[in-house]
Amino acid sequence: EMNQYYVAITKYAKELLGEIKHLENGWPKQVLTMQENWIGESFGLEFDFKLTSESKGLLSHSFDSFSVFTTRADTIYGVTYCALAPEHEIVRYMLKNSLLDSDIAKLALNLQKVPARDRAVSEKNGFDTGLKVIHPLTGDEIPVWVANFVITDYGNGAVMSVPAHDDRDYEFAAKFNLPIKYVICPVDEECADGAAFTKIGILEDSHSFDGLDSETAREKIIAYFEEYKLGRKTLNYKLRDWGVSRQRYWGTPIPLIHCDECGIVPEKKEHLPIVLPEDVIISGEGNPLEFHPTFKKCKCPKCGRNATRECDTLDTFFESSWYFLRYTCDPSVKTSRAFSKEESSYWMDVDLYIGGIEHAILHLLYARFFTKALRDLGYTKSSEPFTNLLTQGMVLKDGAKMSKSKGNTVDPDFLIKKYGADTARLFILFAAPPTKELEWNDNAVDGCYRFLRRLYDKSENCNKVEFLPIIDQTELSANEKIARKKVYEALKRSESVLNDSFTFNTLIAGCMEALNALEEQSNKDVWTEGYYVLLNCLEPIAPHIAWELSDRLFGCANLRKIAVNEAVFDSDTILIVVQINGKKRADMDVPKGSSREEIIEMAKTTCSKWLQGEIVKEVVVPNKLVNFVVKG
Repeated sequence: EMNQYYVAITKYAKELLGEIKHLENGWPKQVLTMQENWIGESFGLEFDFKLTSESKGLLSHSFDSFSVFTTRADTIYGVTYCALAPEHEIVRYMLKNSLLDSDIAKLALNLQKVPARDRAVSEKNGFDTGLKVIHPLTGDEIPVWVANFVITDYGNGAVMSVPAHDDRDYEFAAKFNLPIKYVICPVDEECADGAAFTKIGILEDSHSFDGLDSETAREKIIAYFEEYKLGRKTLNYKLRDWGVSRQRYWGTPIPLIHCDECGIVPEKKEHLPIVLPEDVIISGEGNPLEFHPTFKKCKCPKCGRNATRECDTLDTFFESSWYFLRYTCDPSVKTSRAFSKEESSYWMDVDLYIGGIEHAILHLLYARFFTKALRDLGYTKSSEPFTNLLTQGMVLKDGAKMSKSKGNTVDPDFLIKKYGADTARLFILFAAPPTKELEWNDNAVDGCYRFLRRLYDKSENCNKVEFLPIIDQTELSANEKIARKKVYEALKRSESVLNDSFTFNTLIAGCMEALNALEEQSNKDVWTEGYYVLLNCLEPIAPHIAWELSDRLFGCANLRKIAVNEAVFDSDTILIVVQINGKKRADMDVPKGSSREEIIEMAKTTCSKWLQGEIVKEVVVPNKLVNFVVKG
């Protein structure tokens, strides 16, 4: 064991959980769900199991009882044993006072050495302590075991075990031949043999609570405990306080000093930051700071006597949890303060934060906690650091995550030399939405390069102008109208992509479609308008070519906000679906204002090969569809 420093993040558990709802419109649901589960709020019953007189005597009356927490108060009549974590204070007392035989003591010590996470997935193991407790409702004596699946970080390191209605309890009971008592029966099914029934149901063999459904029984049993001062309804969290001590060289030294007279004392502000020595010896054993000849030696800031500097360094998440606030500091005073309330109020909150999904329950949760704690300390007005969050996907090659260790990386210098930086940028954004995995494909890079070459070459079709050309939509051909429509569809899409969805691949696809449509016509004004708009859309994606062409053609006048010309979406035709006996056979463009008879004749021409029999009925739904009912 060693002394560790912790940050009391649990004091903010309720607020961290409750304010998740404010992030629902800006954060991925998956991240919010992961944080909810990590914080792990649960309501339940907390009560004491009193030790029997004999057990109290065995423990030299050092303990009278131990506390447990359960979310399943409805199963309390099914308790057949209690289980303690290997680190529980009663277990430690028994080890210290040699109250366990040597083999059992050895097992207890071995269980304590296994991390809680590893124990949770290990085969169930444990031992009988020889202690017994009294069931608070029935008065029955219940054996007390130590079980490796019980952890000190949840509840109080002790659980009431109901093997009939909990999978872990059942596995343990089955292995050690402990009683299994069913007290909840299914509503519409039978209890499976050889398994715990963990769903809600109807209580049985539960005294005055028989016949109640699980939900009602929980409330009534908790109320009974509170009425008779046996226990209380309580709120519990899986979230634990944040251990920030690290026994290593890299990291920020914890600014505390150990004094024999004054205890643990914070370093004086004027002595901060504590600078790591550069002449340490990295041996691979222990904390190098502990073995440095002078680092630990210092004076107590309080009494001036010789003292010892803390050698633990902070978890690196400690610094990354507030670095964004540091950016708000005026550079001219950054050596005298981290940031001020006024500065952070001007800049915060961060509009868009980009990071990997792997940070969901560590960095992102710690950043939220730090912001709230610094708010309460008067350093900022912000309660949440990031308004919007984008979690980017991984880059894959040959189906595996691209990494230097796997040797499947792509040399960006080679790529840029061969294709140019714009092609690399275009491909990365075109291959997949930023939140999805991107599979690198050399052939697709060639395709992006060809698109940019075509974009550059076709610019010769444009006029040099400073303003959008004025075009009379009514005088245009069908292909010219389609080209204008595709161009402004791309512009519309760019607004939603850049401000909301970030699906750059759809924007690039729209620009490609627009260039294809421009090539199907020859009107120079339409070409000019098209490039004026498309280069604006492509500037964030392929900035070099977009800027060069914009400068040459338009003096960069197009690199500003352009209004969408809604007139280009007005159509002279209406798309009509043609059905035969209710089955779609074709689409057709019908001029606006066409009569019913004209629409039917056009539909007959369009679908003539399916109209072999007698037409017994003609149905026209205005502006939507034509349906022919054909007999034979």
